[in-house]
Amino acid sequence: MDFLPNISSGNKVSDQSDIKQICVIGAGAAGLAALKVIVDTPQYQAGTWIAVAFEARSNVGGVWSPAPPTEDPPLTPIYDSLTTNLPHPVMAYTSFSFPPSTPLFPPASTVQTYLESYAAHFDLTPLIQLRTTVQRTQWEPAIGKWKVQLSSGDTRQFDFIIVANGHYRVPRYPSIPGLSEWITARKASHSAWYRRPHNFGEVVLVIGGGPSGQDIAAEMRTVARTVIHSVTGGVSENLGNFKKRGRVIAFKEGEQVLFDDGTTEFEVDYCLLATGYEMSFPFLSSDIIQSGFPPSCPPLPRRLYNSGYHIFPLAKQMFPLQTDYPPSSIAFMGLLVKVAPFPLLETQGRAVMKVFENPASLDTTQEAVDIITRYEELRSKFCDDTLSISKSWHKYKGQEQFDYRDQLHQFADTRTVVVDWEKEMYGKKNELRIAWRKLEKTGEANDWVKGVGEGGPAEWVDLMRRLLETIGEEEDGDKRPKL
Repeated sequence: MDFLPNISSGNKVSDQSDIKQICVIGAGAAGLAALKVIVDTPQYQAGTWIAVAFEARSNVGGVWSPAPPTEDPPLTPIYDSLTTNLPHPVMAYTSFSFPPSTPLFPPASTVQTYLESYAAHFDLTPLIQLRTTVQRTQWEPAIGKWKVQLSSGDTRQFDFIIVANGHYRVPRYPSIPGLSEWITARKASHSAWYRRPHNFGEVVLVIGGGPSGQDIAAEMRTVARTVIHSVTGGVSENLGNFKKRGRVIAFKEGEQVLFDDGTTEFEVDYCLLATGYEMSFPFLSSDIIQSGFPPSCPPLPRRLYNSGYHIFPLAKQMFPLQTDYPPSSIAFMGLLVKVAPFPLLETQGRAVMKVFENPASLDTTQEAVDIITRYEELRSKFCDDTLSISKSWHKYKGQEQFDYRDQLHQFADTRTVVVDWEKEMYGKKNELRIAWRKLEKTGEANDWVKGVGEGGPAEWVDLMRRLLETIGEEEDGDKRPKL
């Protein structure tokens, strides 16, 4: 039997042909945001839009929902000690704050609980079919709908698709000579399988300069005699049992590892690869998205491409500009990286609703111009290096993410702008995290946040500003943070 969300008896539709079905693939942070904005629409309230989200796992939360690393690849890469690298007032959905007294940089379990609470608070759970995998999605031009095949054996037809399956599942392995031999010999593995520090050997190499690479390198120092942390562009430096190195250029027999500065490390027992993840959409057939790097442009390609690093070309980073199916019938949410994710997802969702409601609102000609303009800017910056362009395509630096959000707000007619304090605190996220960790070490962190938020979000802004003041006080010689 097809799964259909409950519709209140008051939502009566005179003509069944007016009803539009929306399929959301995934019930992580992006899928939940999509459902939230759907249920807020007049169309949903009137019963002319019906939505269902298909989630392969037994709970909502996506990457934040814990799971042992038993599958290949693991269901989630979340390791035991993971905390957010953004203060939660900046990270949270604008429509739903974290609870009062939440640690400023909460652990992953707190974020998972927050997402479950978000789904319950906005009554999204009835719209979610758990333990159901979308196996294949095809566009049927004869009927102008999407055909979706499910793991339950059902095949459903939808007018619109929202792709919200995330991009932290399929491990990315760097192309380094000798690495495959180390993996086969079980001397190297991706950090997707890492959960906690344990005995990998006396000398452990960690590759990757992102948050997980930094965390894992620090944790491994507690169990390994020597930890070597390799970061592209890094400068060689020895700090006790911790060695900083640049990019690895080769793995050799005899436990040798070569680096780009000409140095060699000997007797390396194990390597942990915190080298990121590939974008993967196994449920989209090859006539929907083609694997590989897109051809150079202009002109824009007539097909949609997945390079593993980026999806191209997408209008507003969401809508596929190609000729195989209507760009306004499918949207990719949550592809951007190095951003404050949850509030951006809700904003993207509102823009998606605008396009679903009025396909003509998507000016494909202007969007093509915008894509080519961005492409030319990146091509000039990276000297026509296709790989670098691809890696940077979904990355917005500095204030770019907030400009993008405001553009989406304007497009969706939300009469909203990103507030200044959010921009300010995002820019100070590293300083805030360092100061917060000091409070955790001194045992003062809980006192700082106790009761904060009961009077509204402004209390969190005040706390973050006071925490930043402690940094200046320490620089002036006062080492003790003040409440």
